Amino acid sequence: MQLSLELIDRIAQTIQSKIPSRPRIGIILGTGLGGVAEKIQNPIVIPYQELPDWPVSTVMGHTGQLVIGDLEGQPVLAMQGRIHYYEGYSMQQVTLPVRVMQRLGTEILIVTNAAGAIHPDFVPGDLMLITDNLNLAGMSGLNPLIGPNLDEFGPRFPDMSQAYDRQLCALARKVASENKLLLREGVYAGLSGPSFESPADLRFLRIAGADAVGMSTVSEVIVARHGGTRVLGFSGISNKANLDGNTVTLHEEVLAAGQLIVPKLDTVIRGVLRLL
Repeated sequence: MQLSLELIDRIAQTIQSKIPSRPRIGIILGTGLGGVAEKIQNPIVIPYQELPDWPVSTVMGHTGQLVIGDLEGQPVLAMQGRIHYYEGYSMQQVTLPVRVMQRLGTEILIVTNAAGAIHPDFVPGDLMLITDNLNLAGMSGLNPLIGPNLDEFGPRFPDMSQAYDRQLCALARKVASENKLLLREGVYAGLSGPSFESPADLRFLRIAGADAVGMSTVSEVIVARHGGTRVLGFSGISNKANLDGNTVTLHEEVLAAGQLIVPKLDTVIRGVLRLL
């Protein structure tokens, strides 16, 4: 499915008709992390099913609705649940929400995900600031920008040398330090899923420089940067990656880890918003 500007604008206009102002900040909340949106004040909730041609989340842990309102004095649009390629959607559909946010005037996108730890020091419940990513899905041909370029958003060949905004990363470090929170940092590897990685996959990713791995985020970041949107990213470490083949990874443990991660993520995100 190739996205048209008309489709993107139709959805943006539907959302705009339901809200009093344009959201400056977009937030995508990953598996088990939707609780961050519960702190949004004066919320307007829009289920995905009410938006024309908006893909619907089908995964446990993804509520599937927009929550739009104020958070720490900033107008925000939060996605409680994202869309994944492995659900059967195209990469263009997966990243459609980012395009809509851009047409609504969003300046900053905060992406979050649940990820498996590859770095040996990371443990479930840790919060990792994403400093760069490995676009494994894109390297195999699943780049969301394949197809006609949408010139209204950005250039044919966007630069990705600073995908994660350095000033926003500095603010996140400052907030974590002031709140005495351990904030890990590292490279996130994005795979297509839905199968969890084999021990050989994980050893390969570790050699390639990855610190955490998941099934989302990177395509959203590419589209955000293509459109000039600044990005801040976090991985909630939900499980130890199975590099030796002696453990079994379950979706239920990913959801359970979210209960430990949400308070930390909430503190850092709200602290960054206060400093903007």
